[in-house]
Amino acid sequence: MVNKPTCRATNGIGKETARVLALRGANVIIPARTLESGMKVKESLAEEVPSSKLHVMEMDLSSLDSVRSFARSFNSSHKHLNVLINNAGIMACPFQLSKDGIELQFATNHLGHFLLTNLLLDKMKSTAKETGVQGRIVNVSSTAHRRSDGSGFDLNKLNDKSKYNAFSAYSHSKLANILHANELSRRFQEQGCDLTANSLHPGVIGTNIVRYVMTNSVLTSIFSLAKPFLKDVPQGAATTVYLALHPDAKGVSSKYFAGCNEATPTPVARDAELAKKLWAFSEELVENRSK
Repeated sequence: MVNKPTCRATNGIGKETARVLALRGANVIIPARTLESGMKVKESLAEEVPSSKLHVMEMDLSSLDSVRSFARSFNSSHKHLNVLINNAGIMACPFQLSKDGIELQFATNHLGHFLLTNLLLDKMKSTAKETGVQGRIVNVSSTAHRRSDGSGFDLNKLNDKSKYNAFSAYSHSKLANILHANELSRRFQEQGCDLTANSLHPGVIGTNIVRYVMTNSVLTSIFSLAKPFLKDVPQGAATTVYLALHPDAKGVSSKYFAGCNEATPTPVARDAELAKKLWAFSEELVENRSK
């Protein structure tokens, strides 16, 4: 059985990614913040793809306890995991702390994915070994990472409401997605396991992720003017699907993609030492909130 979880597939490119995976015959796990929202997506996709194999499981990526609960349930009920797509995202929201006391964009866009990936790695490694099929991890980042200088990976800075900038916080979280994939790849190579990890920019797409942006009248005007040049949802999901399934992506790791082609992220995003520091910082946050 081939399981390809798509993290947060309840709208936008996550839902489209799940649809394409289902069309390809994959057994797709749809983690949803609520079972109700997940079941609506499942029913919608089942109408489009009657042969689809879709399974809804509850998970809130902004809550570390919820991520742990999901991972326990998944690991006990599924034998194999070939592809993990870390797709969930929140963009430029007003300052909020997660249930674990961490700035919400960093908690949702990076830390939840970091913990989820770690908790599913043993399953992915054993699947690759048993099936002979290379496992793939895909982190959906953004060109917005270019606005981050990498100095935001400090809890005091992340949680400082007086200095909070919604777009800067989003950029820091998207830089973290790339660094996370790169450090995963380095560790896979060091361990000699048959897994890859890559990141990508899906393009600028008018999905639900921009809901907070649209509360700003100036940005709404700019967005309206740019609308003819935006990608549609299938185009936005194309790079994710390419990295998850395409034969040409086999063996490709620690790379950043845009438009189904390899692209060049910022020098900060390619900083191996910063990736190691982010990993240690993330581990510390997770461990301190498991007690």
